[in-house]
Amino acid sequence: MPLLFAALALIALVGAAGVLLSRNPVYSALSLLLNFVAFAVMYVMLSAQFLGVVQIIVYAGAIVVLFLFVVMLIGGNLPALGRGRRAYVRAAGVILAALFLLALLFGLARPLPNGLAAVGAPDGGSVQALGLALYVDHIVPFELASILLLTAMLGGIVLARRYQAPPKD
Repeated sequence: MPLLFAALALIALVGAAGVLLSRNPVYSALSLLLNFVAFAVMYVMLSAQFLGVVQIIVYAGAIVVLFLFVVMLIGGNLPALGRGRRAYVRAAGVILAALFLLALLFGLARPLPNGLAAVGAPDGGSVQALGLALYVDHIVPFELASILLLTAMLGGIVLARRYQAPPKD
């Protein structure tokens, strides 16, 4: 089992690197698909079959198809995308990435406090247990997240609409 997890983690890392390093947006979206599938298999390994299936259907199915549709709509090749970057922007990105990795390593090196223990999914990750945990125990954060997503969607619609001057009478 640990060997399979290590192989899936390597596949997920290769997919994430492909998303970041690919200059072609289509290859980047396909690398994202590889990453999503690796995480779905990891969810199944953790006995969270529902999350694995949702990962495949929602993310690998809908989101990647939406990304590919948008890429094909605006044009698959964007050769001028990386041009015109200043050297300080690249240096700032490298410094921020190094700081993030340093913070990540620092966080992984520290042991968990004595009161915290690893907790698995309730009742093995069944749909009923997930629904009860989401809609009974965590209803307020769930509703706040839905309000936040609705606000973001409406803001995106407002920003995407073209301004039309009212007709003069």
